[in-house]
Amino acid sequence: MSNSEAAPGIVGPFAGMDVPSLLRMRSQSRREHPFLVWAPFDAPAKAWTYGEFHERVGALAAGLKARGVKPGEFLLIHLDNCVEAMLAWFACVELGAIAVTTNTRSAPAEMEYFADHCGAVAAITQPAYAETISAHCRNLRWLAVISHDAGAAPAQGGKPQHGDSFESLFGDSADRPRRSIDPSAPCSVQYTSGTTSRPKAVLWTHANALWGGKVNAAHEDLHQEDVHQTYLPLFHTNALAYSMLASLWVGATCVIQPRFSASRFWNVAAEHGSTWTSTIPFCMKALLDHEIPKQHKFRLWGAAVCEPPAFSAFGIKIIGWWGMTETITHGIVGEVDQPNSPMSIGRAAAEYSIRVTNDDGSPTAPGGTGNLLIKGIPGLSLFKEYLHNEKATGESFDEHGYFVTGDRVTLLEDGFMKFGDRAKDMLKVGGENVAASEIEQVIAVVPGVREAAVVAKKHPMLDEVPVVFIIPAAGVERAPKDLHDNVMSACRKALADFKVPREIRFVDEMPRSTLEKVAKAELRKMLG
Repeated sequence: MSNSEAAPGIVGPFAGMDVPSLLRMRSQSRREHPFLVWAPFDAPAKAWTYGEFHERVGALAAGLKARGVKPGEFLLIHLDNCVEAMLAWFACVELGAIAVTTNTRSAPAEMEYFADHCGAVAAITQPAYAETISAHCRNLRWLAVISHDAGAAPAQGGKPQHGDSFESLFGDSADRPRRSIDPSAPCSVQYTSGTTSRPKAVLWTHANALWGGKVNAAHEDLHQEDVHQTYLPLFHTNALAYSMLASLWVGATCVIQPRFSASRFWNVAAEHGSTWTSTIPFCMKALLDHEIPKQHKFRLWGAAVCEPPAFSAFGIKIIGWWGMTETITHGIVGEVDQPNSPMSIGRAAAEYSIRVTNDDGSPTAPGGTGNLLIKGIPGLSLFKEYLHNEKATGESFDEHGYFVTGDRVTLLEDGFMKFGDRAKDMLKVGGENVAASEIEQVIAVVPGVREAAVVAKKHPMLDEVPVVFIIPAAGVERAPKDLHDNVMSACRKALADFKVPREIRFVDEMPRSTLEKVAKAELRKMLG
């Protein structure tokens, strides 16, 4: 049920608004203020004011219309971080087309599936991916290619070998398409990583995108003079909604880097006066290897957990949060103006109803770990639906209308929550439930360990047993000789015997998926 169908006469928070109207308003109220700053690695940064960006979006929307893209049609945006990715996204939604942002690490077969599943009519990509898109997305009417690869010169040089140049798409912004404002109209699609089945296409409405802007800005205490440094991929909710749309909502500046680079992070922060960043543990660990400047303007970072002791060296308040593509913003979030419980993900956000339940549906008591469920309004505070998959949409909600997240959290006595695991990261060891994260947290603090990931290995008697992959801080070659024994000793001291790893594997790197999370499915394959 969408928010507009809930009951007659209800006025939504974004009545009379859509994404283009927000950008238009900002282009008038903050005309000369920088909106997006593109900071490539090997060239000077370039800024687009709100006025300039609005003008370019209009020209591209006019050009897309001239190329035959109609409202309601799907357009694939397969780009690493760059300003063109944002121009394409806004131009699509201005026209009334649906922007489909896809992960640039996707395999050719996945791209074929994405294009066919949504019925994409056209695609915009970059030189490095043009051949894959051209060869595997065969039902496109046309393909356009930008002139660079996330700021770097393309390997094959000048003119695109596949498709048209992105610049050739632009028309005249005076011809920008006009359509009636409908906040419930479809806006964009992101494919979530499938675990047991094909990835699902999460459909957002314009109201969802506006919700993302407004609520993320509120959770982050973001204001118009803030500068949000953004290097996580813009094809995902984190950078798209937590960083870019939140900046747009308040009229702030969003500095876009091609990707995370520890050696370039502080220079960019200093050059542009960054005050905010959304980050992940992988990035913070890498930054610990670099000198932390005394003079910076950061006031807040958002990350996986509140106040992680390992990162107190930065001297910056870090708020934790939990969210999904389906929730657009954080359903659980740390407090900006109050102390947070260290290593928690925060408290239930005021905008949602959160339930934590045992497997039988009964409420989980404080101190216990249970299944996380969240209730909001589909098409407003929750995604509209899984595109072309009514069955999956229906099955993702319980009988009380709560979205079943597949995550587990531990409820603390003070109302804060700690992340437990994805339900699929629970091990069944001789009939006992074991959370991979519980073992990982013990191993992570052993001196000499940079990162640990626990997965289940099949066992003839016990069903499953835990195996841990460890990246040593000094690398496999120079790892201390007693590291194996120290890890086992720490586990035996802190964990019940059935939770102690049966095997330790030292590796120099781990397979990664979205936002540098460890791809545990790949680790399981490595076990054979």
